[in-house]
Amino acid sequence: MIALLAVGAVTLGTLGLGTWGVRFARTTSDLLVASRAVTPWWNAAAISGEYLSAASFLGIAGLEMQIGASALWQSLGFTAGYLALLLFVAAPLRRYGSYTIPDFAEARLHSPAIRLLAAAIVLVIGGFYLVPQLKGAGLALNVVIGSPYWVGVAVVAVIVAINVAIGGMRGITYVQAFQFWLKLFAIAVPMILLLIHFGGLPERSALFGEQYPHAGKAGLTVPIGSAQRVQFPQAGSFQVGDRVVRVTAGEKLTLPANVDARIPAGGVVPVAQGTQALRGSRWSRPIGGTGEGSPLLVYSLLVATFLGTMGLPHVLVRFYTNPDGHAARRTTVRVLGLLSLFYLFPALYGAMGRALTPQLYTTGQTDDVVLTLPHAAWPGAAGTILTAITCAGAFAAFLSTSSGLLVSLAGTLSHDVWPRVHHSVPSGVAARRRYFRVAAGGAMVIPSLIALVARQVDISILVGWAFAIAASTFCPLFLLGIWWTRLTARGAACGMVLGMLTATSAIFVGLALGEPTRGALALLQQPAIVSVPIAFATMVSVSLTDRHRITDADAQMLALHAPEGLGLRLADEDAEGALA
Repeated sequence: MIALLAVGAVTLGTLGLGTWGVRFARTTSDLLVASRAVTPWWNAAAISGEYLSAASFLGIAGLEMQIGASALWQSLGFTAGYLALLLFVAAPLRRYGSYTIPDFAEARLHSPAIRLLAAAIVLVIGGFYLVPQLKGAGLALNVVIGSPYWVGVAVVAVIVAINVAIGGMRGITYVQAFQFWLKLFAIAVPMILLLIHFGGLPERSALFGEQYPHAGKAGLTVPIGSAQRVQFPQAGSFQVGDRVVRVTAGEKLTLPANVDARIPAGGVVPVAQGTQALRGSRWSRPIGGTGEGSPLLVYSLLVATFLGTMGLPHVLVRFYTNPDGHAARRTTVRVLGLLSLFYLFPALYGAMGRALTPQLYTTGQTDDVVLTLPHAAWPGAAGTILTAITCAGAFAAFLSTSSGLLVSLAGTLSHDVWPRVHHSVPSGVAARRRYFRVAAGGAMVIPSLIALVARQVDISILVGWAFAIAASTFCPLFLLGIWWTRLTARGAACGMVLGMLTATSAIFVGLALGEPTRGALALLQQPAIVSVPIAFATMVSVSLTDRHRITDADAQMLALHAPEGLGLRLADEDAEGALA
């Protein structure tokens, strides 16, 4: 009940701030870029709020618990990606004066077709990123109140669609800044109190020694909700109902539904099908082997996260809200600090979960570790309160990231796609708001349907795919478009199409083969190390052979890199006019 009240308070606070922001949504600039008047600290908190998604709040800890320390490369890549933004993209992109990524693409390359292509890619990346947020919401509400998985998906989808539709970017900025501090509080305070309570990390033998995760001194009871296929890493025994079952090392069994599996004190915990049993020494190794920690997969993941950050539509649109390029750089530096502080804690949850909630290996629900650990580690009222805090933070993560994504998707549909498809620009207060709100509702439908059938795919894997596609499309577009005068529309289009096809084809083949993670097949799970060079090479080679050069490329470079005081921006910020 306490957890449900905490989730309800977050929801009401989100809707309240969004409703308060309605009074600012009067112009196109208010709806799409918050009138470019957001200060660096507000913007940094808002960026961090929408960037710290379900993958950050739940997924990294769950993936670390499942595959080991190699999962922490994700948080490193997520943070370091802002360094690439700081060095290469943030200030030039803000100086240029665009509303959206398709705006930049058309203005820089003088091609309406490239605008529609960029808009389509925005929708794909945003959809991939929305699915894990909705999945996380379904899991969270299931843990909090025992509701069916689909209830959480539907609740977050409806709340976010309403909030974005009524408030636009200006209102969402205040919501996301508030939600960042709430998430930091919700993930930090329970872990700090647990570390004080235990005097550090417990069960170090399971974390760094030669032991597998095992039951504590009082044994372990694992409720099995649905039939579960498991494997036993060592010989031993366990009890199902009144029956004692003895198993050999490596034996696989199917545990029946609606029973409790009881593992005796010190007994090794079985792992769900698809999860590899790891000794502490192997689990704590940050890189090595042929599985999730293989160098090939780690390097590909770092390429995707480091370069993909600059291609995420909901992140880039935030830099359009800064007053100028200098403010965009200051915002990025603050984001680096805020993210570095937050990412200290998921690593601790994953490690403590391995020692204190090993039953999650049996059920295959390691994504729930942040939500289940506080009460499992500290039973009673204290654990219940801490669980309520983490649930509130998790719900804030789903709401804030989903809101940022939906603003980006709705802006792309209403600002970039609709006028080009119907060859008309909506005018007047009612028309512009109506198109934006319809787009906000429509953009949520397909990701919600996909989330309903993607329950078994790890949250961090889903987000990793979004980064891979962003790194293979918009990253080369921005780096070459901002820093190379010879990029052409045809070269950019060919590079983005080939990069996207390579990344998505590998991802779906990997899904069809069961998410293979061994050897070269790891590239099917995280293909960025192949798809990104292909995209860059294609853009460069096609542009060099293209006869249709950009005639004002030098003026474009000046608009991107000259100080704002010279007034050299080329994209027309006021082309859409006012809503009122």
